[in-house]
Amino acid sequence: MDTIRDGDDDLRAGQLAADADRQARWEAQERAAAAASRDIADVPAVEVITTAAVHLMSAAAVKVGLADDPDTELDLDEARKLINALAGLITAAAPEISDMHARSLRDGLRSLQLAFREASVIEDPIGSGPGEKWTGPVT
Repeated sequence: MDTIRDGDDDLRAGQLAADADRQARWEAQERAAAAASRDIADVPAVEVITTAAVHLMSAAAVKVGLADDPDTELDLDEARKLINALAGLITAAAPEISDMHARSLRDGLRSLQLAFREASVIEDPIGSGPGEKWTGPVT
């Protein structure tokens, strides 16, 4: 009988330790989330917008085949989606982020659009390429 009780006690102790560990991780995540919320409040909107644009731009560049291993990373369907999102963001945000920031983002977008056109086996008609709905034709 004692071995059954000892086994049950060990099981309960293990569960209590797992629960305490889970509670500690939850509390650490809550503190990190609170700190991140405070940090994001200090970041200017222009920085958040340009950071989002740079992330989209970087992801699109990889999908267009401008990264280290274009043979395995090339995915024009995904690139089209990312470039469309980037063009929409830049077009909508340009009046808010100043010409200085918008100009460099537009240049990067145009480079991606041209790289997409070059990488594509089937050419989109002028004005129908990724992002051209918002930027106009890119040639």
